[in-house]
Amino acid sequence: MRVVVIGGWAPSLIKFRGPLLAAMVARGHEVIAMAPDDPAGNAAVAAGLAALGVRFEPIELERTGIDPIADARALVALARRLRALGPDLVLGYTIKPVIYGSLAARLAGVPRRAAMITGMGSALSSVRTRKQRLVAAIARGLYRAGLRQCQVVICQNTDDRDELARFGALPRHARVAIVRGSGVDLAHYAPSPLPPGPPVFVFLGRLLRDKGIAEYVEAARAVRERHPDVRFRIAGWLDPNPESLTQRELDALVADGTIEYLGAADDVRPHLAAAHVLVLPSYREGTPRSVLEAMSMNRAVITTDAPGCRETVIDGESGLLVPVGDPRRLAAAMLQLVASPALVERIAAAGHARATQLYDARAVAASVLTALDL
Repeated sequence: MRVVVIGGWAPSLIKFRGPLLAAMVARGHEVIAMAPDDPAGNAAVAAGLAALGVRFEPIELERTGIDPIADARALVALARRLRALGPDLVLGYTIKPVIYGSLAARLAGVPRRAAMITGMGSALSSVRTRKQRLVAAIARGLYRAGLRQCQVVICQNTDDRDELARFGALPRHARVAIVRGSGVDLAHYAPSPLPPGPPVFVFLGRLLRDKGIAEYVEAARAVRERHPDVRFRIAGWLDPNPESLTQRELDALVADGTIEYLGAADDVRPHLAAAHVLVLPSYREGTPRSVLEAMSMNRAVITTDAPGCRETVIDGESGLLVPVGDPRRLAAAMLQLVASPALVERIAAAGHARATQLYDARAVAASVLTALDL
């Protein structure tokens, strides 16, 4: 069977979908991976995918924003490309590949179409202004149009499934499956001893407001007022998403010395190895990859009682959950761990056991293949 997988960011095809693509190839399928064109990174992505036995083809599709003319052109071009390739199945993940990939596949006459919902995205999770409400309404309509073309819809948590159903985006004819995110490569993110010295907290990921950057910094300031030796770090990258911090905002956050900025890391393992606790105060996720990586490496986790996040840990046992948008409660959780190195060790060990039991990337890939009937 010829399978096309469409993602919204080329490196994610390897970082997040590598085990799934490899599993498809291992079952004898011809796999073609597509993502928006990025001349600076295409060669590395193509080489990495080739090592998995997957062919890479860049496409013209903006990752963020809604430009009707540009998106319509991208849809037509993608439909033509899919018609020329003649795949048996198209699987899209992240919002634009889900929507436009499904519509293009239908236009191209692809017999089997599937979507993987890896999170509802800032278009739906950030609805505070009139403009954001308009964007959310457009996104809901596009989701309905795209998912209507799919026979299979894969969600990473029940909250996303229920939200899609609430605004009428889940077609009645579709098979709906829940999988545990993209899993984590347990061997790659092998456990390491906790480092000596004062506690180190780290945030990993895109520098989006909806990831809780502001809450992380405010809580860090509160903790350092009482424990100035505790260190707070951020490793991640600025993003074209309108919800991303700007360079000026990032510089201002770093200027007073509350946090250390480690840059955009392709390999987060050294940063996790040098930390005691991962903090992800996100407003909403599909399944947060950074949490799984931290758990796999035997690090304690603080995250939010939010869709996608709360499923990853058992509060008080394999992680700590705090309310969304509450830096005071976040600081209290941090202080709880600062006061008890033994609690850090206990939560880290329980998290590692949970990652091993539930989030092995190979097992997650197998569950996706079952949902796709591959």
